[in-house]
Amino acid sequence: MLAASLLISVQTARAQMMGHGGPVRTIAVSADGTSLLSGGFDTAAIRWSLARESAEQVLRFHTDAVNAVGFLTDRRMVTAGADARIAIWTAGQQQPDTVLLGHQAPVVALAVSPDGEMIASGSWDHSVRLWSLIDGAQRVLEGHSQNVNGLAFAPDGKSLVSVGYDLTLRIWHLPSAIVETIALPAPLNAVVIAADGEILAGAADGKLRMLSAEGKDRGEVAAGATPIVALAISNNDALIAAARVDGAVAIIDRTTRAVLRTLMGLGGPVWSVVFLPDGETLLTGGADGKIRRWNARTGEPIGSNLLGTPADPMAAYAGDPGAEVFRACVACHTLSEKETQRAGPTLAGLYGRKIASRPGYRFSDALRAMDIVWTPETVARLFEIGPNAYTPGTKMPEQRIGSAEDRRALTDFLARATVK
Repeated sequence: MLAASLLISVQTARAQMMGHGGPVRTIAVSADGTSLLSGGFDTAAIRWSLARESAEQVLRFHTDAVNAVGFLTDRRMVTAGADARIAIWTAGQQQPDTVLLGHQAPVVALAVSPDGEMIASGSWDHSVRLWSLIDGAQRVLEGHSQNVNGLAFAPDGKSLVSVGYDLTLRIWHLPSAIVETIALPAPLNAVVIAADGEILAGAADGKLRMLSAEGKDRGEVAAGATPIVALAISNNDALIAAARVDGAVAIIDRTTRAVLRTLMGLGGPVWSVVFLPDGETLLTGGADGKIRRWNARTGEPIGSNLLGTPADPMAAYAGDPGAEVFRACVACHTLSEKETQRAGPTLAGLYGRKIASRPGYRFSDALRAMDIVWTPETVARLFEIGPNAYTPGTKMPEQRIGSAEDRRALTDFLARATVK
């Protein structure tokens, strides 16, 4: 039924570019600005015509969320998923030309080298991999101690930058792969590089950090109070878009280091942003399944885009200490079955339910084999020691709540808010 409904919806999609059966996780634009590629939590990728604002092809291969997409220099496409697979596609073909295997956990970042001869991939298995499109050779770059979340090639192709949850930015000099490691104050989720080599990294503390091509500090900009989860830079390097987990996008002037404006009301976490070649038009994709166009300088929506639902899904719980703790979870989980599915399963009816038993969500085999039943005690334990230790094999990002008082506030809140 999911495949059938997806095909029906993309055939009728127009200005809002609604075709995914859930949140849009990633978007990329072709170099000539005529095509868009999107990937979603619904396991599909969609190739769109930007001129017609309609879907041209649905790419179905991945068995889990499509986390990263891109266009190669020969107009082929690349997709990567939470199933740890990378697929290379020719437009119009129903199956990938090539499947790249090697990662042992979700692949969440892709970058194509400026000469088009190489793909880099970043994964929650803590590794970066380089894939030759010439001879198929694979190279593993190790060093990150936690999830790798973002990648970008330098404009000259002589280095690759990776960022991760381990609070490090790494500059890999190519072809030697000698690495420089720069420690930063917060976990890092995204990175882009300007034409002059300046590195821009988006962090979980809501700040955009700027570094020279050699990794020297050049300052920071506070894009908001919630984590930055995606970044884009305009082709003329004038504007930076920093998408936040609270459903807002900060538009930053790169020269003045100032936030020009903030786009609001995008219906939940904005997982992906990209500029069109004109340097003024921004596309966003997020939790409500829509891809929108914006004039980045004026903040006005372009075409018949819909503004969606209020940006703050926690507004109804203002003043609740447990709700404030839960804000770190709202990017991936809803509290009600009525809300659009996010990265993780809904928490509706959580207590008393066996782990990995929620219908309609693909859980790993490792989670299905566990005997955990969700109760206030088991949820508290999950955040006391961390998901990696308590539920090995989980897709959930590593996070802990050190305060017993905060854990109690969270579990009490879930008891009230997740009752069906």
